[in-house]
Amino acid sequence: MVPENQSVVTMFILQNFVDDPRVQDALFCFFFTLLTLAIAGNGLIITTIHRSPNLHTPMYFFLVNLALMDVICTVTVLPKVLQSLVTENTISYGGCLTQMFVFSWVLGSELMLFSAMAYDRYLAICRPLHYGTLMNGRACVALATFVWFTGALNSLVLTCLVLPLSFCGPNLITHFFCEIPSVLMLSCSPTFINDIMTVITDMFLTGLNFLLTMTSYGFIFASILRIRSAEGKRRAFSTCSAHLIVVTFYYSTVLYTYIRPALGTAGLLDKAIAVLYTTVTPSLNPLIYTLRNKEFKTSFKKLLFPH
Repeated sequence: MVPENQSVVTMFILQNFVDDPRVQDALFCFFFTLLTLAIAGNGLIITTIHRSPNLHTPMYFFLVNLALMDVICTVTVLPKVLQSLVTENTISYGGCLTQMFVFSWVLGSELMLFSAMAYDRYLAICRPLHYGTLMNGRACVALATFVWFTGALNSLVLTCLVLPLSFCGPNLITHFFCEIPSVLMLSCSPTFINDIMTVITDMFLTGLNFLLTMTSYGFIFASILRIRSAEGKRRAFSTCSAHLIVVTFYYSTVLYTYIRPALGTAGLLDKAIAVLYTTVTPSLNPLIYTLRNKEFKTSFKKLLFPH
């Protein structure tokens, strides 16, 4: 119950990065650039793969799903960040829940997608003779459907658990967007169940998927080491090195945010880490995955300069 002398919060205030107008202008340019890069880069990946029949393989199918998730993540967080840097930094209760649901959906789905991508590389390198059978079109669609559906279900449960909570006190979210841990700090109601469910989902989505991904790469590296030729090792490693870089970067930042004990406030370091996995990673993923990929670059050039 909300005490009679306290009003129910219908609007939240997102904490600014800094108060200096010159720094805010610089941040606006920085985030606008990241938004543009994320949408343009991931859009080019999706378009190139869609228009190139030679890229219609499981690896690129999962890459399209990753690009879609990166775009959704970026447009869920960054437009509100840009708005808060130039005008008002408030967000409605409904808008906060929506942002929380979509972001948690994409975050959870992306963690599971990394496992699916690692499994795909495991089959391609360790079981090449059975790859076409085990990773056929039906299997790819089934894996992608499971990833998107499970991520949505997890986010729906966590978001619905926020609905019964009362928000009657301070309405300043010590973060630049509505993330579950930051919003729970403002609740006037007990959040024990929310905290327990958050830990459980962390263990499943982060811990279990990290274990599955690293296990797949353990088998992959063991298989690569058994290849005799240096050229064969280089080719095998090049097919999964980009994914391993993204996975390492992404998990390290997510683990910091969700596994560390809640300190009551989100410091500058917390925000910087959140910027990495909400905006920087989606912007850099297109470069990481395509910079050393000759097959993709050849298809991209054909798309730009058709003969």
